[in-house]
Amino acid sequence: MTIVDMLEQSGVLTLLGMGIVFSFLVILIVAVSLVGKLIHAIGADKDVNAPSAGTGYSPSSAVKTTAVAAAITAAVTEYQATHE
Repeated sequence: MTIVDMLEQSGVLTLLGMGIVFSFLVILIVAVSLVGKLIHAIGADKDVNAPSAGTGYSPSSAVKTTAVAAAITAAVTEYQATHE
């Protein structure tokens, strides 16, 4: 087997391998898209814990946000006091 034959065979194998990988990726993309459409069609992509669209602003969420911000501020202050 000459060097030209070996190069030709390696080129064919390279193109064949790249074609198989490309085909697999195309099949994977199509499958993921179809599953996404199926999940959306049956309504399984809705968040169960999300509030309904008509509720709007609630004061309790502002209190929770303020409490979280206060807790974070206290934790950062404590960390800075102990690590100086």
